[in-house]
Amino acid sequence: MRIFELTKTFPREERYSLTDQIRRASRSVCTNLAEGWRKRRYRAAFICKLNDSEGEAAETQGWIQFSVECGYLKREVAAELYREYGDILGMLVRMIETADNWVLR
Repeated sequence: MRIFELTKTFPREERYSLTDQIRRASRSVCTNLAEGWRKRRYRAAFICKLNDSEGEAAETQGWIQFSVECGYLKREVAAELYREYGDILGMLVRMIETADNWVLR
């Protein structure tokens, strides 16, 4: 939600490119995780959705970097967001590595 709020200040000409892309990627982290959670009866499906979530988190980090380089986000704000997504990536990797602890039996 923080990314959604911050992107409200992005230029209008970025609406269908950077703004849309960073919002989609950041939202996909959570929605892929939710979908994976419902698929945890099947280890491979669960891990697949976690991998998708991991990819979206990394993509979000990329869009955060673009936002700074374009002058749309302050470096300090972006650094904080980037770290938060780094933490999310770490959690996702740990979930993947310990998938058997999460999968329903």
